[in-house]
Amino acid sequence: MGEHLPGSERTARSGGSPGAPVAQAAPSIRLGYIDYLNCLPVYFGIERGAVELDVTVEKGPPSALNRAFLEGRLDVTPISSIEYARHAEKCVIIPGLSISADGRVASILLFHRRPLEELDGRPVALTASSATSVVLTRIILEQRYGVRPEYRVAPPDLEAMLAEHDAALLIGDDALLAAVSHPEIPHVDLGAEWKAMTGHPMVYALWVARRELAETDPGALRRITRLFNASQEYAWDHRPDMVAEAMARRGLPRAVADDYFDLIRHEFGPRYRRGLLAYYEHARRLGELEAVPPLHVWGEE
Repeated sequence: MGEHLPGSERTARSGGSPGAPVAQAAPSIRLGYIDYLNCLPVYFGIERGAVELDVTVEKGPPSALNRAFLEGRLDVTPISSIEYARHAEKCVIIPGLSISADGRVASILLFHRRPLEELDGRPVALTASSATSVVLTRIILEQRYGVRPEYRVAPPDLEAMLAEHDAALLIGDDALLAAVSHPEIPHVDLGAEWKAMTGHPMVYALWVARRELAETDPGALRRITRLFNASQEYAWDHRPDMVAEAMARRGLPRAVADDYFDLIRHEFGPRYRRGLLAYYEHARRLGELEAVPPLHVWGEE
C-alpha cells in the first residue's frame, strides 16, 4: 500500500467570499522507495516532514519497484540499473541521483563455502530481490574468475541458501545483517570486486521518471528534484539522527550503520556514468543486454 507523507494540501480555496469554488490541486506524485537503508539519505527529510510536497510513497525491494514502475503504478522511482537498460525508452533519468559506491559497498555480498575459483558448475543461490546485482554476480564470477556456476533463485535466507548451495548472493539490508550475524562465513564484496576488475564505481540503481510525465508535466519533475535535494541536505545535516534511525530499524551496530553511510553514494556525475556504461558493456557480452543503451538524463536531452 502507498504511504502518504507530509505534503501540500490536495485542495486549496481561491480568494473571495465564503462558498467560493474550491480549486483542485495537482494529483499526488506516486513515488517509489527501495525499502533498504541505502535510500534513507534521500528520503530522510521527507519522512521527517522537513520538506513538503504532495507525494504518495510505495516501499518495496528493487524487484517489486521495477515491476510497479514498468506496469505504470509509479511515476518516479529508483529502478535497478539493468532494468533501466532494458526499458530505457519508457523513462528518463532524474539528474544527479543514483545508488552507487566507489568500491566496497557492504550490502552486495556473495557468501561462499568454497573459493570462488572452484564454483565452476556448482550451485549458486541468487536473491530474488535484485536484478542489477544478479548480473553483477555473473560478471564477477564468469569474467573475473572464469567460472560458470549453476545459478538458482532463492529467498534471501543465508543459512537456507547455503544449506543447498556453495555460494549465496544477498543484497541491501539482508546482506548487512548477514555479515554481522554470520562473521564466520566468508564473503566477497561485489562492489570491491567490480572496482578491482574495472577501476570504475558501480551504479546499482537510478532514479527515473515516466517519459510521459517528463513530457507533459516538467514542473512536477522540477519539484521532485528540489524535494530530493532538500531531503538529502536535511539527512546529512542530521546524520546522527539518521544513523540512529538506521540502527533502530534494522538492529545494526552503530559502527556498521555509520560506515555504511560513508560508503553509499547518491551522485551521478561523469565517473559514475562511465562506470554504468562499462557495466552495461559487460552485461552485453554476457547476453544480458542486446545493446548498451543511451543515458536519457532529464534536462540534457
